[in-house]
Amino acid sequence: MQEIEALGLGMIAPPETPFSAKLNAALWTALYQPDGGDGALVKTLNKEATANDLGFVFQQDFQTRAILGLFGNDNLRLATSPDGTNFFDGLSIDSATGIVDQPRLPRFKGVTNFDNYCIADVWTKIAVNETEFNEQGAFDAATNLFTAPVDGTYQFGATLIFKQNSGVDVTVGARIMRNGTEEVTGSQGEITGAHLSERTSLGLHVMVALAAGDTIELQGRIAGSDGFFMADRTCFWGCKIG
Repeated sequence: MQEIEALGLGMIAPPETPFSAKLNAALWTALYQPDGGDGALVKTLNKEATANDLGFVFQQDFQTRAILGLFGNDNLRLATSPDGTNFFDGLSIDSATGIVDQPRLPRFKGVTNFDNYCIADVWTKIAVNETEFNEQGAFDAATNLFTAPVDGTYQFGATLIFKQNSGVDVTVGARIMRNGTEEVTGSQGEITGAHLSERTSLGLHVMVALAAGDTIELQGRIAGSDGFFMADRTCFWGCKIG
C-alpha cells in the first residue's frame, strides 16, 4: 500500500497530523544483516529551508512543555515551557561553529565603586554594588547576595585589592560564606604585609554544592590595623557549573 493520505493507529488521524498513533509503547529496530539489512538504523528529518521548523515537541495533555530541534534557523535548540506559550532556552548549539551556549545559566560578575572600610579583626561583608553581567538576576547588588535559583554545583571567585589606611604590615583575609553563617570549605585566604597600597591582591576560588534558595556572600578582614579593600578594582563572580 503506497501513498495513503492518512494512517491512524488506535485513533483517527486528523488532517493536520495524517500519521497519528495512540499507544503506550513504540519500537524502531534496525534490519539485521541475516535478514538482508546492514544492522544500522538512521532516522532522518528534513526541512525545506533555514527559516522552517524541524524538531520534536514534547507535550503534557497536548500542551507543549519542551521542544528540541531546529526552530526558525539551523541552530540546535532545547527549550522548556511552563505553559506552552512562554519558552526558555536551556541549550543552543551554533550550526556554523558547534559552539554551545547556555542562555539561562545563572552567572554574574560584580564590582564595587567605593572603598569598603574594614574594622580591624572583624569579618565584614564586602559591598559589591555594580554588576558587569548578571544572568537570571541571581545576584542582588542591594544586599550583596547571590541566591541559588536551583539545586546544583556552583563556582565562585573574588579578587580583593588592599588599600592602605594606617599601615601596610597587616594580614588581609577574605572568605566566601553560605547563608551568612557557614564558611564555604576551602574559600578562606590570607596574605601578610608589608603590602603595596592599591597593588597587593588576594584571590579566592571555590566550588560548592547549593540548594535552591541558599545565599552566598563575600567577606573581608584586616588583622593588625584598620585598612581598606580598593573599591573600583574589587571583583566578585560566580556561575552554575553542574
